[in-house]
Amino acid sequence: MLFVILWTVQLLAAQIDLVGRMNKLFSLNEANALIPQLRGLLARVRAERERMLEMKPELEKAQKAHSNDWGTPRGAEYIEILDAFQQVVKEIEGLGVLVKDLDVGLCDFPHKRDGRVVYLCWKLDEDEVSWWHDVDAGFAGRQPL
Repeated sequence: MLFVILWTVQLLAAQIDLVGRMNKLFSLNEANALIPQLRGLLARVRAERERMLEMKPELEKAQKAHSNDWGTPRGAEYIEILDAFQQVVKEIEGLGVLVKDLDVGLCDFPHKRDGRVVYLCWKLDEDEVSWWHDVDAGFAGRQPL
């Protein structure tokens, strides 16, 4: 019974946290102020992703041979890398920023424009946030501010 109560409290806390992040709306200045921090966080998450990709052939080999042995000697290292990757992604999401594409460092910032929620849109190779798009339009619908 105690387990069910604790699990329910954790679930509700996670839902409240998610609702709080989804309700964060950024001004253009707030979004631009986060760019230096985002550059560092994106560099970290991309580095961890590269480390995971480097291990992919070894992990695929271990997966194919799983009936003969119990994995790879580097399994603990992979879990550590995966954990570091997830922590950085959570840190970005905790800011209220939505990561859309790690390859180009594409991020969206919920923003209110003309009475409706849209996304301010920024890529890692851009100096500042200069674009926006409707929530359902995606990158292809980007328009200059």
